[in-house]
Amino acid sequence: MSDLTTFLEVGGPVAALGGGAAYARAKYPGVYWSTVGLPISTARLLSSYGSVMEACGLTVAPSRLRMLAVKATTRREVRPVPPRRGIIRPTSTGLRLRLRLAPGQEPADVAASAERLRHAWGVHAVYVSTVKPGVVELRLVGFDVLRRVRMPRKVDVGFLQVPVALREDAMPFVRDYRTVPHQLTLGATLSGKSMYLRHLIAGLASQRVALVGIDCKRGVELAPFAPRLSALATDPEQAAELLPVLVKEMEDRYDLIKARQGIAPDTPDEEITSDIWGLPEHERPMPVVLFVDEVAELFLVATRKDEERRDEMVTQLIRLAQLGRAAGIYLEVCGQRFGAELGKGATMLRAQLTGRVCHRVNDEASAKMALGDIAPEAVSAACAIAPERPGLAVAGDTSGGWSRIRTPYLSLGSAAETCRESAHLVPDLPGLKPFRPDVAARPVEGPALIGEPRPATG
Repeated sequence: MSDLTTFLEVGGPVAALGGGAAYARAKYPGVYWSTVGLPISTARLLSSYGSVMEACGLTVAPSRLRMLAVKATTRREVRPVPPRRGIIRPTSTGLRLRLRLAPGQEPADVAASAERLRHAWGVHAVYVSTVKPGVVELRLVGFDVLRRVRMPRKVDVGFLQVPVALREDAMPFVRDYRTVPHQLTLGATLSGKSMYLRHLIAGLASQRVALVGIDCKRGVELAPFAPRLSALATDPEQAAELLPVLVKEMEDRYDLIKARQGIAPDTPDEEITSDIWGLPEHERPMPVVLFVDEVAELFLVATRKDEERRDEMVTQLIRLAQLGRAAGIYLEVCGQRFGAELGKGATMLRAQLTGRVCHRVNDEASAKMALGDIAPEAVSAACAIAPERPGLAVAGDTSGGWSRIRTPYLSLGSAAETCRESAHLVPDLPGLKPFRPDVAARPVEGPALIGEPRPATG
């Protein structure tokens, strides 16, 4: 009886502690990592660093001087030398440490062993990045940060930069229009594409930039942000009138650059290498970001007249994509599918869109449209996105790099309120005034509706 009592007295708290840890790991992985996972993984790393490096083939033969010193001072066996390890820096999502590579090693050697290091040290993932020649940084992520997205509290961003999602290595994914001027975003229905677009608009609303929208779904996606939009086209007919105005705005800005820098008026636009950022601030036109939702609607035609209008719109979009960056005009093109089957000019337009974001799609061909020409290995990752994880996407650019990202949940009401509060920042662009959307008065709040929409990041 005394043994049973002792077991209950000792085993009860231990079982409760273990159950609490399991519950925290499932429901609150960040708390579990900070209290349990971090100490355990740090201990594993410190105690097994040398043996793990040797097992992964990341050690080299010691120098002749080291061999002589070891033999002269001890009788121990001279073992291979692992990369020199820096200070371990814990974070809220994992660990970071730097390695100084041994002579003859390269960052690709460490990257090839990332999966082995993950299992050896008991973490969710290991990512390798180059800091400088001979030094790499290991970013150990303790848990799946994309399961419940929590953006970092502080993200250093500048003008025309929006922290729109979280990468799988726990770093923020920042949409930088100065670096990647144009982007193609694909995703099937309920994939989280609209949430991604919502974050972009809300992030740009507080910046001194003109926002222009083309939403051929009668404006259901972009109309809630009307107070902050300088122009909005809700069908192909209006888009056909708006795009020439944007092209004319771009040409006027090129004329301004020519006049300021003394370039001959007859110089072709393609030969001008400068941009609006070289102009004095008081003369610099305000940047314009054009959002095109459901771009396929601009390509679909039913009659001969529609085909002529389509060809004109596509030509204007291609001109904006080719020449708009220097004039401070950036494109954000969204759709469910985008490929050569849409018609003449589709492939040429896609080639001008440097950034690519592919959410869950309905077929492999759609993923290849977005990523196949820049990062073929990312196509399989995009095809593996599960329907129960809306907001998850694969982001890449023409440099060949790619990563998994996921946007946090942002309610439509919050994004719309941000646009209303920033309505005073709408710039005065005379050419766009005829397309300025009518802003309806705020409706009187009524009783709450039953059944709120499911968050995009679940």
